[in-house]
This record gives sequence, C-alpha cells and structure tokens, in this order.
Amino acid sequence: MKLDILAFGAHPDDVEMSCGATLAKEISKGKKAGIIDLTRGELGTRGSAELRDEEAAAAAKILGISARENLDLGDGFFSNDKASQMELIKMIRKYRPEIVFCNAIRDRHIDHGKGSALASDACFLSGLRKIETSLDGELQEAWRPKQVLHYIQWEEITPDVVVDISGFMDIKMEAIRAYKSQFYDPNSKEPITHTATKNMLESLQYRHQNLGRLIGTDFGEGFTTEGLVAIDSVFDLI
Repeated sequence: MKLDILAFGAHPDDVEMSCGATLAKEISKGKKAGIIDLTRGELGTRGSAELRDEEAAAAAKILGISARENLDLGDGFFSNDKASQMELIKMIRKYRPEIVFCNAIRDRHIDHGKGSALASDACFLSGLRKIETSLDGELQEAWRPKQVLHYIQWEEITPDVVVDISGFMDIKMEAIRAYKSQFYDPNSKEPITHTATKNMLESLQYRHQNLGRLIGTDFGEGFTTEGLVAIDSVFDLI
C-alpha cells in the first residue's frame, strides 16, 4: 500500500498529540496516512504495553489511519544504529510516503530526540539503492520521501511551518482521549505524570490556539523542516 504521509512516533500517542489534526485534515482530502510507533511505551508510568496497543488501535480508527505498525524497538533503550535504521528503512520502502512526520528535534523525553534523528537518517538511507532490504521475502526498491517534517512536543520550539487545523481540533482531541490510561482520571490510583495532570489537555489546546492566532486562524500545528520548503506560487503562503 502506498501512503501519502507516514508519521513516526517514539511512543504510541506521540503522533496524535503533536500532528493528529494535520493527519486528519489531509485524510479528509483523500490522502492516505499511516503511523509507525517505534516502541510500545512499555516503560510508561501509567497503564501497560498491552493497554497502549489497544488505545493506539482506537486512536488510529478515530483519525482514519490506513495503516499502523509497531516496531517494538525498546522503550527508553533504542538507538539510532544500523539495526534500527534498517527496520525503519523497510517501513519507508513498504509504504513509499511522499512526506514523513517524525519526533521533535529535541525534547524532555530522551526517546523523542533519538526518534527524530533515527527517522531522519532512515529517510535518507532509504533512498540509497545499494542498501538492500527485503520484506515478506521480496526485495524492496529504494525510496526517499520528498519532505521530512518534525512535529513539536513538550518543549516550545519555534516552528518553520504552521498548518491551519481549524475544524480538526475535535477529532484530534478525541484521538488523544483514546489513550485513557495516560491522562488525568480522578478515579485512577496510578501516579500523576506530566501528561496526567489536570490541565494537560487544556494546555495542549492552548498551544494550538496560540499557533492559530499567530497565523490568523483558530488553531495550528507547528513543524520544523530539514531543508527549504518549495512553493509553486507566493499565494500558497496565504
């Protein structure tokens, strides 16, 4: 299956929290999108890997994702090494996306920066035909996405591109709330974490409102780019 967009996340819920509305918007236009989770989030303070699997599947259904896979590279301990790069290259060549979204270039959680570099490196290496990979017994062809965008997570990073997501915040928040184990629940006996505070979802919504304010819309999701962004017309900027 060829996808238009492939989003990588170090943990299940990274993608939904950071670029879920952008995915939902493009899917509403007929684009096909997929998510690759690098780990199962098994070291997370709340919930379990099995529960996160169920939550990720529910969130994908809400967003209308065409494909979702988990590479189970090891929460907290995966590395940007050849073995991990080869696993991501297989996914890039399998789905042949035009655009890749990946983790923030730096962030509070160590997996986010690692995941960012890993996905970026894999996107480049995937285009080298002398790197041979096979999937299900078939040799894969080289493929390099045309654009790699890094979404913004915990840390406030100034975006290079802001996508107008007005009209898609509700579906984004619904997908995020599918991760019930990770967010505030007054009846839960599990420890309170950064994402499980009372105001976490409100602060997330405020960030998107503020980015929307800065571009003159209701809501926005921000991305940083690795290179220049080409436009066909200056009117693409408005």
